[in-house]
Amino acid sequence: MANKLTTAAEATSHITSGMTIGIGGWGARRKPLALIAELVARDDLSDLTVVAYGGPEVGILCRAGKVAKVISGFVTLDTIPLEPHYRIARQTGSIEAAEWDEGMILLGLNAAGWNLPFLPTRGGLGSDVPRVMPDLKMVTSPYPGRNGGEPEELLAVPALHLDAALIHAQRADAQGNAQLLGEDPFFDDLFVRAADRAIVSCERLVDTAEFLDEGPVQTLLVSRLNTDAVVEAPGGAGFTQCLPDYERDEDAQRAYVATAKSDETWDEWLAAFIANPSRQISQEATR
Repeated sequence: MANKLTTAAEATSHITSGMTIGIGGWGARRKPLALIAELVARDDLSDLTVVAYGGPEVGILCRAGKVAKVISGFVTLDTIPLEPHYRIARQTGSIEAAEWDEGMILLGLNAAGWNLPFLPTRGGLGSDVPRVMPDLKMVTSPYPGRNGGEPEELLAVPALHLDAALIHAQRADAQGNAQLLGEDPFFDDLFVRAADRAIVSCERLVDTAEFLDEGPVQTLLVSRLNTDAVVEAPGGAGFTQCLPDYERDEDAQRAYVATAKSDETWDEWLAAFIANPSRQISQEATR
């Protein structure tokens, strides 16, 4: 079997301007910040469309000028509700924002993974979603409603085809199988299946036979059949939570939030982040 182990720089070098990328994790939990650091360090990258249950990675990419559009269910730092750099980008209009609900993101990823053009949902009906996002189309069910009623009008969620997916797993092997431990796998496996190219960073590289020493078979959600590159990156989720290996570093997260106050603070933080994105960028490192 192919050995997919590589460096973060090489793994992300295939991402080019104008691509649509999906980023795993959820809010400020298990975000692939070691991979994100490689993207923001590049001068030749811009106009990305980012699909995410967003956290600091969205704000970092927006502030670094890499983003044209964000498709998200939310963008938050969890304990700090509003991601500061995304908020600024949204308020100033420097990016296009498509704010779907969480279930619509799930359906869009599933549609792409199943090679379908769309999946129908009742989500968003009765809200302003169809009005503010007219590119989302309505469809009429080809079947009668319940008890012989009229066919339903449903929202057609388009497939979210990704050029690349970036996720951070707790464990992976060199062949590209990845294990999602902790309290929740989120939807990282859906991002991987929706992508033409999937990049997995991991806390620790293990032999395939060792996976079941780490957790039950139900945690083996990412198959080598769907992955293209593996990067061993201890602490690669940065200041975000990555259970059971570490909790979110709240001091480091507050230091990141403070970078929205001035260009000088941001420049200092960004230089430290690119130099060492892995656990941790401390408050002292940004002073």
